[in-house]
Amino acid sequence: MSEPEQVSVEEFVRVESIFVRHRNALILRAQFTPIYTDYYLHLMQHGIRYPGELDQMLKDFLVGVTLHAVARPWAETVAWTVNLRAPRANIFVTAGSTEAAVVGRLFTEDVREPDRNFFYSQTISRHLPEPRLSTLEVDDRDPCHWVERYYEQSEQRPARMFRHDDEVFTLVTAQPECDEEWLAQLDADQIARIEETEETSLLETRPIRFHCGCTLGQILPVLGSWRDRKDDLFEDADVITVQCPRCAARYRVTRDMI
Repeated sequence: MSEPEQVSVEEFVRVESIFVRHRNALILRAQFTPIYTDYYLHLMQHGIRYPGELDQMLKDFLVGVTLHAVARPWAETVAWTVNLRAPRANIFVTAGSTEAAVVGRLFTEDVREPDRNFFYSQTISRHLPEPRLSTLEVDDRDPCHWVERYYEQSEQRPARMFRHDDEVFTLVTAQPECDEEWLAQLDADQIARIEETEETSLLETRPIRFHCGCTLGQILPVLGSWRDRKDDLFEDADVITVQCPRCAARYRVTRDMI
């Protein structure tokens, strides 16, 4: 067995970027059912089952990084990791507009237990010589609040993230000379009716799908250093399972593949 059969339909969501005139705020909005559908197809394909609470946190974090990535320049790729103390887990997500993709996974085994919950951000841009790194502490279990905290500390401007019915999410970020008092008092109902109450303009729409793109051929070179130590790698087994670090896809590897 080389690679699992592909069953994901990889449907795109369309993330809207909407500028609110006179308030100087940017709204990022999308309906995320297609991404959620492909996420669950991916889990089913690879026989992965996450605990309910962590599963929901990962889904919300996928939303957050998607909306943030669309708010950023096309050339950037964003990777976020939250290291949770309890339940002990790492939640990893990454998204980029150039690849039009978002992907993520949970790490629940061999995870270092921190004394606090930490949020790590890495932004890679073809226009920057080095990745831009950021670390902050988060004090609850709500990914929407993590995104707001990230904007407050790392972006040094306010943002609000909202859940709506039918798996619709909105991220509102402050732009220069934003009406921050207006932004602070917003609620989900006001955002849902924003076109009725404010002067808005649609700036662009970007497609994003749940997609990793990993293959067995990409995984095998990572194991090349074990070529002369196969017994240490395989022990008494003829086949081992290797996971993709980005999406947790499982690949069966035999001794003769190394």
